[in-house]
Parts: sequence; structure tokens; C-alpha cells
Amino acid sequence: MEYIANQENLEAFVARAASSSVLAIDTEFLREKTYYANLCLIQLATDTEVAVVDPFAIEDLSPLAALMTDPAIMKLFHAGGQDLEILYRELGCLPSPLFDTQVAATLLGHTQQIGYGPLVHSLCGVNLKKSDSFTDWSRRPLTDSQIDYAADDVIYLPKMYRIMVERLEAKGRLHWLDNDFAAMADPAHYESDPSERYKRLKRVGQLSRRQLSAAREVARWREVTAQERDLPRKWVLTDEQIVEACRRESRTIDELFLVRGVREKLNTRDARQVAGLIVRGLDAPPESWPELDKSPKSERNVDAELDLMEALVRLRAKENDIAMQTLASRSELAAVARGYTDESDVLRGWRRAMVGEELLELLAGRLSLSLGPEGLVVTTVGE
Repeated sequence: MEYIANQENLEAFVARAASSSVLAIDTEFLREKTYYANLCLIQLATDTEVAVVDPFAIEDLSPLAALMTDPAIMKLFHAGGQDLEILYRELGCLPSPLFDTQVAATLLGHTQQIGYGPLVHSLCGVNLKKSDSFTDWSRRPLTDSQIDYAADDVIYLPKMYRIMVERLEAKGRLHWLDNDFAAMADPAHYESDPSERYKRLKRVGQLSRRQLSAAREVARWREVTAQERDLPRKWVLTDEQIVEACRRESRTIDELFLVRGVREKLNTRDARQVAGLIVRGLDAPPESWPELDKSPKSERNVDAELDLMEALVRLRAKENDIAMQTLASRSELAAVARGYTDESDVLRGWRRAMVGEELLELLAGRLSLSLGPEGLVVTTVGE
């Protein structure tokens, strides 16, 4: 295992890794006090070696981009969503092709979000140490124990990948997740429009469309401001403060400061800007007011359909040794029950073949479910 803390050693590692068939990747970062993650370590493993890269000691990480985009090297992650987001920001590219062992594990009978440690134990028979799981990765120097702990997060990924590929091939499932992995490597997945942030505000459903127009303006300002100042969103304004200020239709600084905690968050200049944005949103023409997607509570009740659909999905998931949530989530089933089928994953590809087609037949009344001696029985109506 090599600890890389200078440019020359990083470039030498990249040159050696270029001939590897795999590159396992993990990162350590802190995000408590910033908008963007503060990258503290990058752990890498090839077919033959493990490296722990110290970004604090290296001026230019860009040589890693060649490995990340090499089509001949499979990039390996476990629950890699945040790692991918950080690498995209740091390197300006996303690793591809890639394979995520947590995602793939769901097709091999493991739970939806199995942790790295339990999966290592299951596939490799190794119990990982947990001694440095809550370490401050930004502090230097790192101890040997910390570096070893960090290296453990990638050292087993190449072996796990090969075991999983062999088992997935045996089940004919190796390419079932190609679309999922391609989506993880899509830059659009990590780019967000500040103008859409209002939709994710807590309790935003309390607002009228007119007030929602104001919330859109303020949430956009908060997002851009948090990015520019590299602060957590809630340090600029909390969701609750935005929603309350817009619900009260606070048009002046004095009215804005009546919302609990806002006076402490915003200086006079920022407060004046936020009040102006609320006014702009409230006074915008009605045809420009946004409208939230319909809440499930406002649509017809589909509890009975959901109970039957979940029973069918649970049966097929168990028969095929797949995590139920990987096959279909409850929210997705509810959407299908209400007729929203165009964007449904359960009605595409292998999921449609395994259960999606049956779900449509069930909703159309052409399938029935009953209990037999062995459990749930699925019968075509009329047979």
C-alpha cells in the first residue's frame, strides 16, 4: 500500500494503473461546514496495488482523469453516489464505465442498501475493523491506522467485483444494471437547476401558488449564495424560514425579521435582497406562478391496489432472490396504480419481464391472487 503525497508519485501511479483492468475508488470527505464536500483522501486499488492519495499535498489531481475515462478500465465503487459527485467537481469528468457493488448486490439476494463491511464479510469472509469510522479526515498527519482503514475501503472491491460478475453471469443478470450504471455516470445526474430547488423545501405544500412563486425566487437565491460562499444551505436560510417568510408574504425587511432566526442569519443587504425577491415573486403575473406536482394525498386512494401489487412484487422478488425495493418501490407502484406509467422503471426491461407485465394484468382484473398451501398463488382470471 502506498501513501501518495506528491505530484511525481501520483503521476507514476497513474502510469502503472493504466494497464489495470479495474480501478476501485473511494473518497473521504467532510461537508458539515461547507456547501461543497471538502475532499480529504482518494483511495484507489488496481489489480496489483493500493494507493491512498492525499489531495491536500498534491497541487494537480487532473492526471487521474485519464484513468477515470479510460474505457478499458472498469471503475469500481460501493454506494458511489457521493464519491461520483465529488470526483465530477474535482476532475471535471465522471468515471466510466463503472460498477457499484451495493447496487449489484440487490440482484444477488442482498438487502437494498447493504453496507460495505457486511458485503466484504459475505463475499470475502473478512471482518473489517471499525476503529477509525468517525475520524476527522482533514487533520494531518494521518496515523498508520487511519491510512490502513481508508485503504480497506477499496482493497477488497476488485475481488468482490469478480465474484459478483461470476454470480451475475451464472444467473444471466450481468447486464441488467447497465442502464442504472450509465445513469450514475451521466453528468446531468449531478447538475441541479437552482430555479427548481423550491420544490424540495420542507413544508412547501403549505404555500399557495402565488406564495410558491416567491419561494422559488428565494430558494434560487439561497442556492446560488450558498454555492458562492461555500456554506451549507441552512446556514444561509433554513427551509422553514423561507417557507414561513413566503407564507407571511414578507415584503419589507421588518416583516422578514419577524420570522424566527432570520435577523441572525441575514445582514441588512441580504435581507433587502430577499425581501425584494419575495415582492417580485408575489407580484409576478399569475400565468408564471409555479405549480407543485400533485400530492398523492390529493389523488384517488389506491391502498387496495397497492396491497395486491406489493404482494405480487414481494413474491417475484423472493422467487428471483432480488431485493424487493430494487424490483419496485411503493411510490412507484402507487404511480402505476394511478396510471402514471410512462416513466416507470418497473415497466421497462428486465423488471417488466419479471413483474411489470403481471402488474398491468393485475390492475386490469386479468390476474387474481389467492392463498394456497405453499403461500401466494397467482392465477389468470378465467382459468
